[in-house]
Amino acid sequence: MGRFLVKRVLYMIPTLIGISVICFIIIQLPPGDFLTSVLSSMAESGNRPDQASIDRLTAQYGLDQPIYVQYWRWISGIVFHGDFGWSFDWGQPVGHLIWDRLGITLLVSSLSFVLIWVIALPIGIYSAVNRYSLGDHFFTFLGFVGLAVPTFILALILMYLSFTYLGLNVGGLFSPEYENAAWGLAKFWDLCQHLWIPIVVIAVSSTAALIRVMRANLSDELSKPYVVTARAKGLSEFTLIMRYPVRIALNPFISTIGWVLPSLISGVTITAIVLNLPMAGPLLLRALVSQDMYLAGAFILLLSALTLVGTLMSDILLALLDPRIRYQ
Repeated sequence: MGRFLVKRVLYMIPTLIGISVICFIIIQLPPGDFLTSVLSSMAESGNRPDQASIDRLTAQYGLDQPIYVQYWRWISGIVFHGDFGWSFDWGQPVGHLIWDRLGITLLVSSLSFVLIWVIALPIGIYSAVNRYSLGDHFFTFLGFVGLAVPTFILALILMYLSFTYLGLNVGGLFSPEYENAAWGLAKFWDLCQHLWIPIVVIAVSSTAALIRVMRANLSDELSKPYVVTARAKGLSEFTLIMRYPVRIALNPFISTIGWVLPSLISGVTITAIVLNLPMAGPLLLRALVSQDMYLAGAFILLLSALTLVGTLMSDILLALLDPRIRYQ
């Protein structure tokens, strides 16, 4: 186990280095840079800077250096000093912007992830065991609806229902009266009233997809000879299903951790914009649009690292769950 972990972590290091180089190059591919955007905005407003000002801004942001020098300045700051660079657009250190948004993003994403598993796992098992029953057709219909309805439409519907029929103030994380208030039971309850909509919206599409995955895999396992043999030996149906086929059918669930972690952070951008949530997705979108290269690069590098960490976690859990898998 220890040897397996060390080997996988060592593999992650060159992978992250390669990803960081590719990310930085991709960010530099669009014509122009952040300074070009700033100068265009200034020209549109009638403020035409002189050449001395342009040269000063270029030197200030290090845009007069070759791309490899800019990359080394960025990556060495991250590795040796924990410095992700300076956000041109916000005028703040990138690290401050990321950590300010990452806390609420991880909270919403973690709760959504738990909700996905709590709903998808039992429904998927029920649908596989009771194939073509009324309940199976009902959950299949709900699954197709969950896959088909865009998340921002669902967010708007829940916002309307919450405001109209429940009388709740929707949008953002807190009501105006609790925005700057000290933490207490009332503020915590207000946060919970605002969090349930984004959690449900984020979980719906992933839950619908995983229900179909669980149903398909478990249905395939239930038809195999070892299930028939175990049933013939007199095992109860519940023990039989949970001990053998469910453990094997869980493999796709575990393997999705690698892409669920980053997708829960970056894939809810539209939902966060609609609900006015201070999450990481809108910040990443703004960084890409404004070509704020250090902020965008730090986010992409973070999502890549989450993908690698999620893949490592899924590999370990798969080996623990399925005896056919060995650490090699």
